[in-house]
Amino acid sequence: MTATRRRAALAAIAVTAVMGTLMGAASARAQVAATPPMGWNSWNHFAAKIDDATVRAQADAMVKSGMRDAGYRYINIDDTWEGVRDAAGVIHPNAKFPDVKALADYVHAKGLKLGIYSSPGPKTCAGYEGSYGHEAQDARTYAGWGIDYLKYDLCGLAPSMLAAGSLDKAQDIQLAAYQKMDAALKATGRPMVYSLCQYGFFQPWRWAPLVGGNSWRTTGDIEDKFARMLQIGLSQAGLSKFAGPGHWNDPDMLEVGNGGMSPIEYRTHMSLWALLAAPLLAGNDLSTMTPDTTAILTNREIIAVDQDVAGMQGDRVKAEGGLEIWAKPLAGGAKAVGLFNLSDQPAYLEVSFADLGFAGPVKARDLWAGKDLGALAGYKVAVPAHGVVVLRVG
Repeated sequence: MTATRRRAALAAIAVTAVMGTLMGAASARAQVAATPPMGWNSWNHFAAKIDDATVRAQADAMVKSGMRDAGYRYINIDDTWEGVRDAAGVIHPNAKFPDVKALADYVHAKGLKLGIYSSPGPKTCAGYEGSYGHEAQDARTYAGWGIDYLKYDLCGLAPSMLAAGSLDKAQDIQLAAYQKMDAALKATGRPMVYSLCQYGFFQPWRWAPLVGGNSWRTTGDIEDKFARMLQIGLSQAGLSKFAGPGHWNDPDMLEVGNGGMSPIEYRTHMSLWALLAAPLLAGNDLSTMTPDTTAILTNREIIAVDQDVAGMQGDRVKAEGGLEIWAKPLAGGAKAVGLFNLSDQPAYLEVSFADLGFAGPVKARDLWAGKDLGALAGYKVAVPAHGVVVLRVG
């Protein structure tokens, strides 16, 4: 069987399995990510230094800062929470997390949701216990704890399990592994966001929805550097047709507030992710945010672009050197437009609204400035180096 025919066959099997689950009524799992998930993840800032007390502090800060009221809901524990399995194979947390159920109850009491991390392999990326051979058991454990989100990371399947055989065999293994956990999560009856993290290998945007993915990583890891953030964000051009309600391209978590970029650059980061309809998972220490960081993460008008109910991902309209224009269709016929100056010098950017499909002057609003601009046929604006202006047009 050729590689193309094998992938088609796998897709058909996946579609049959998923559709069998979804027949009759809308899937509760799909509804948990009707818009891109918003929340916080521990890895970017805390990595292996995460513990119960820190998670509780982040939940407290999400409420106090106004992030919860702005739409953020998930408090997600990444790798290094795992302990050992008991004689029956049940996974237990390590000493850093003495009682995950109690932690979930604490988070839920604040109007938030709790997420957790695992791997389809025997070991996680950090070398902790993965879910290989215990998928159904782990899914039941997560449901019993009250978990609302699972990040399922590829690391444990490589290299030994993926090195033997062809790339097609490696893809087959991935598809089967992710589909197995999808079935296990569904069997619990508890709605959980299912986030696939496998770094864009084998174009997951083409197959991840078929194995239950609510979101899937399209790239390698982000870093708190302007160049790396741009490399990842701009690489999403052309992927808009693969995103929609319940399933989202994920260019990795936000670095806003971690200190490696300027406030102007962080606004560019936030703007690009919103136009991409990407999951908005803050990766900083919420308990020590500056006013600039809080303002960026809680800008309601930028968040509304990301969370627009039409569920359409934006795409590149024009690029000349370091000057780029991106647009995202919004419900009701309006569009969000990003004018990005990615160069090292201030520059003017100009956009004709006719080029975006509008006939005649239309209402325009600057979302970062919070300012109505009136009815315009186009717009020309000075944009600082590494900066952005985001408009709502129509």
